[in-house]
Amino acid sequence: VQLQASGGGLVQAGGSLRLSCAASGRTFSSYATGWFRQAPGKEREFVAAISWSGGSTYYADSVKGRFAISRDNAKNTVYLQMNSLKPEDTAVYYCALGSWARLDPNMYDYWGQGTQVTVSS
Repeated sequence: VQLQASGGGLVQAGGSLRLSCAASGRTFSSYATGWFRQAPGKEREFVAAISWSGGSTYYADSVKGRFAISRDNAKNTVYLQMNSLKPEDTAVYYCALGSWARLDPNMYDYWGQGTQVTVSS
């Protein structure tokens, strides 16, 4: 499975972005998907995750109420809608596939290359 993350960019505080994670391979719909982010000098941190069916979603407290994760299995794509962005959301965002929607990045098997999100104040 290969993942391609896109949709990052430069946005002012309070703005919105939608990230996409497109996957190759016919088994995409059997995987849970997570979004993680890593800011310079910091460890990779969990942002959001969604079960393979889309029926369960999980969010980090720091993004709850502002971000929304969704998936379209017919398009092999997972989305992360990010609203009310803050400068502290600035990071490289990565998508990952795993057997279960977990907060631990070590539980994921496949990773995309990352997309940069920069929020200016």
